[in-house]
Amino acid sequence: MATNTYVALATQTLGTATSSVTFTSIPQGYTDLVLVFSGTLSSADYVCMRVGNGSIDTNSNYSHTDLSGNGTSASSSRSPNATYFFTSPMNTNRNNMIINFQNYSNTTTNKTALLRWNVPLTDGGATGTVGAEVALWRSTSAINQIQVLTYAAQNFAIGSTFTLYGIASEDLIAKATGGVITSDESYFYHTFRSTGTFTPKQSITADVLVVAGGGGGGRDWGAGGGAGGLLGFTGQALTATGYSVTVGAGGAGYTGGGIGPGSNGADSQFGALTLVKGGGAGGGNQSSGATGGSGGGVGSNGGSRSGGAATSGQGYRGGDTSTLGRTGGGGAGGPGGDNSSDYGNTSGGVGSTTYSSWGVATGIGQNVSGTYYLAGGGGTGASPNGGGLGGGGTQATGTANTGGGGAAEAYAGGSGVIIIRYPK
Repeated sequence: MATNTYVALATQTLGTATSSVTFTSIPQGYTDLVLVFSGTLSSADYVCMRVGNGSIDTNSNYSHTDLSGNGTSASSSRSPNATYFFTSPMNTNRNNMIINFQNYSNTTTNKTALLRWNVPLTDGGATGTVGAEVALWRSTSAINQIQVLTYAAQNFAIGSTFTLYGIASEDLIAKATGGVITSDESYFYHTFRSTGTFTPKQSITADVLVVAGGGGGGRDWGAGGGAGGLLGFTGQALTATGYSVTVGAGGAGYTGGGIGPGSNGADSQFGALTLVKGGGAGGGNQSSGATGGSGGGVGSNGGSRSGGAATSGQGYRGGDTSTLGRTGGGGAGGPGGDNSSDYGNTSGGVGSTTYSSWGVATGIGQNVSGTYYLAGGGGTGASPNGGGLGGGGTQATGTANTGGGGAAEAYAGGSGVIIIRYPK
């Protein structure tokens, strides 16, 4: 699901002392508003607030309930028919206040708000005090104006800062639709765990990561499956139209009787960009491992065999064996392990860490001490011959949405994933 984010709408830093500050033409369409104040007053006073639609409402349509304390005593009060929100004590030292306006743009219910404030330990009549208040504006009109003022017309001092934020889910403010939307400080990310459509709302320049499904493991002298191919595309100019997103499934492990290979993973593709190949299947005493995005490992009951080849630029080969044994599938970051000892087993190739920052933002990949791996090759047994980091199977199925290869003995590969990112 999309997460919520703050969007700075307006900031006023006072160059001249004044007894009131007003925000007008507040955009609609956000979920909530947050107003943050940090500053001082010319003399101790109470800070009040009014709102309105088209003009500030100065009538008795406000109610507020207040709680405050200073570590020694506590107090509460209520004003049912006031001409303002809030009566927060402030003084000539640095004061801070945060106001949350819930569901401010709806036109069917009265508006509510929450306030938190603190007053420093020196100066003024309410020193060392913290408080919280809940308020109501008895109007069904959307809020598009906010006024902050002082009760006795004292001035907010020069340098006092007022910042208004809108809160919205990222799918509302993102520049495109489709997939699961997340973000970091610089980018929006759209993660497709299955096939779908990516549709920009405007022309954008995006980077695209495409990972295909991992190959399935073989059985009985079976080897590990290769990871799905992994390709990144930078600086893609995308227009406001729908782009098909095809996410490849993981290949099945061998399910027949006796010796046999797994199945290749399915291909992934974004729009008309280069097709990314599914991982090669793990062999089962074949002459060689299967070719794929990364090549499948190979099994042998005697004699040298070659691991499957990788697609150029998309992954690494599966492991080779020079004698009786079985090898791991290739990964997006390295080849499957080679075998040179009778009855030997080797590990799958390591996955790629090139897109670790994408993993941090989306949660996609195998997280190892803060580094994210994608598309590891399937292994042939438990540690130290397990799957490569990044979703390769370790006596298990490749992890979903990593493109990891499946382990030997008929484990399936993991499905692929496609992620599109673009600047905020």
